[in-house]
Amino acid sequence: MLRVINLHKEFTNVVAVDNLSFEINEGEIFGLLGPNGAGKTTTIRCLLNIIQPDRGEILFNGSKEYDIKNIVGYLPEERGLYTKSRIIDVLLYLGELKGRSRSFVKEQATYYLKKLGMEDTVNRKVNELSKGNQQKIQIISALISDPQILILDEPFSGLDPINQELVRDLILEFINEGKIIILSTHQMELAEKLCNKISLINKGKQILYGPLNEIKQKFGRLNLYIKGKNLDEGLKNFSEFETVDLYENYAEIFLKDHFNSKEVLQKLLMKYEITSFELKEPSLHSIFVMSVKQSGK
Repeated sequence: MLRVINLHKEFTNVVAVDNLSFEINEGEIFGLLGPNGAGKTTTIRCLLNIIQPDRGEILFNGSKEYDIKNIVGYLPEERGLYTKSRIIDVLLYLGELKGRSRSFVKEQATYYLKKLGMEDTVNRKVNELSKGNQQKIQIISALISDPQILILDEPFSGLDPINQELVRDLILEFINEGKIIILSTHQMELAEKLCNKISLINKGKQILYGPLNEIKQKFGRLNLYIKGKNLDEGLKNFSEFETVDLYENYAEIFLKDHFNSKEVLQKLLMKYEITSFELKEPSLHSIFVMSVKQSGK
């Protein structure tokens, strides 16, 4: 188990992380979520021992004494590969930095390159690869040492849907071994599909925390999902709607309390060609937007 207790970090009169606490059990994917500048990167840097918190504790299996270098794999948002080196040389170097034997790292590299459909690139240089394939090598480099904790910052960046599926399968395989993943992303749909538990932070403060299903239940309302051919900004003028997220051919609507669904549907049909009308639990995207807006008031 990884426990963070009252983590606090300030920089020149700016509180980057404000008494943040959470715990992650083995076999869990934990979503560390928040808008830009929320404190996610500072939190990750504290976890990696790159910077020291002003106060608070980080415990792994109940102890402060652990070798962060050997138990954590990290995928940064910005790439950090040696672009003029061969892929196999980069992976061997990074794996051996973690204290793993060359034979172990070679075996791991062969396995993951094959899983991601890249076994024929082993002797190519990193800068010869596409952006998406470089991202896959970066992901392999985070996994290469077989860490206990994996911190992933925007792991699906630059990946097409097929490769997103391949990486998702690797993530699930890692979790099925009873390990821990911390996922930081702005892709709420992917976070919603993958995460067991989340922490939503804004301006350094934790505004939501817990199992995702419990957060949705506590949010206490159903959202309205409609599809139609002529949906437009006029939806935002309905008095029953608190917020409207409008897309190409559908909208997710956060409803105010005490609405009448029949009356709402009748009003919509008077103005729009509605092809689908459904009430269901709010998406993580809408919870994110509403919670951040409310915390900023």
